[in-house]
Amino acid sequence: MATRPLTSSALPLSKTPPPLGPSSQHSPLLLRRLQTLTRALASSSSPQAMASSPAPKKVLVPIANGTEPMEAVITIDVLRRAGADVAVASVEPGAATVAATWGVKLAADALLADLAEDEFDLISLPGGMPGSSTFRDCKVLENVVKKHVEKGKLYAAICAAPAMALGTWGLLNGLKATCYPSFMDKLPSEVHAVESRVQIDGKCVTSRGPGTAMEYSVILVEQLYGKEKAKEVAGPMVMRPQHGVEFSMKELNSTSWNVGETPNILVPIANGTEEMEATMIIDILRRAKAIVVVASLEDKLEIVASRKVKMIADVLLDDALKEQYDLILLPGGLGGAEAYAKSDKLMDLIKKQAEANRLYGAICASPAIALEPHGLLKGKKGTSYPAMWNKLADQSECNNRVVVDGNLITSQGPGTSMEFSLAIVEKLFGLERALELAKAMVFV
Repeated sequence: MATRPLTSSALPLSKTPPPLGPSSQHSPLLLRRLQTLTRALASSSSPQAMASSPAPKKVLVPIANGTEPMEAVITIDVLRRAGADVAVASVEPGAATVAATWGVKLAADALLADLAEDEFDLISLPGGMPGSSTFRDCKVLENVVKKHVEKGKLYAAICAAPAMALGTWGLLNGLKATCYPSFMDKLPSEVHAVESRVQIDGKCVTSRGPGTAMEYSVILVEQLYGKEKAKEVAGPMVMRPQHGVEFSMKELNSTSWNVGETPNILVPIANGTEEMEATMIIDILRRAKAIVVVASLEDKLEIVASRKVKMIADVLLDDALKEQYDLILLPGGLGGAEAYAKSDKLMDLIKKQAEANRLYGAICASPAIALEPHGLLKGKKGTSYPAMWNKLADQSECNNRVVVDGNLITSQGPGTSMEFSLAIVEKLFGLERALELAKAMVFV
């Protein structure tokens, strides 16, 4: 056994709404809608309801072709965990679906043009290129952000976006700000450039890259809701106790994972899959030059993940089954894990994978909900989401954030996803490539 570190706007309400009865001059459908609305307004305007249910904070996260998917998805997911009403808006004219970097496809909730008059408590720009340049050149977005900032509201950007968009628009002048290391020289001279992983200056928050996206997102929660809410959100995500430092995997029964320079990897996704976990796995392994096939278990390519991010798969599962894979990886999320466990086709594929001593793995809920009940952890040591450790027959290595046992790799949750993915890169391609990626993502 060895533990090896990887280094370095509201309308007034009448107290007595006019009666809506058979004599009203409305169609039946409109009448039903008005009655429903009247009840909802009466309920929501009661003192009790107003006291117990404050309006959620509204957040805008724009996306574009070439947006870095980890930075977008992590921000959306974490803010929605905090209860924020996050609008994911495409800046691409007439196109709700965007082709993010590393072949990840995301579907927006709306087009930016349709939200241009809306008010938000926070606007957060993900990075990635050419997505950040598209933000810079989008006049609608520029106007929305500038009006927002003029009202003294919270705004943020990560990776290339602080330099390419906020800096170009003059919204960082006189402020301390950071961005992706290779874009630091593109920050205007009026900006006090710093190398912080996350920098807060007044109402502006900036950060460096994919590897700092989770810290950045939790700080946005703190800025919107306070420290207690930030702690409440961070805890269940199994975040690293210290960011930017060494991390490790526990390896038992060490065996070679050398399957060539372009391993074929299957990542199934389903409604309820944890989007942060899936996105990090796909993105990082594609960065490492692996061939990653994203397969939908649903009857269409688009799935709605656990925090309502809409991801678009490459193929349907039936089509994916025609190929053989060097490695099969299950992201977590309770709904997704349950869907995997119920899919006879997928479970049969993984059983054949294990019987042939080929590689497989799972994270978060999936080891406990999908692998364990199907005998795929028998004789193996692993880990899972901490609240599900009691579902594992062998819990002896559960405290480890990433466990490799021969041809199996398991991990704990969203906050361990980057470590999980980098451990896979190390096993497939070697430590040097894993470290190179970790540094490029500003994880270490």
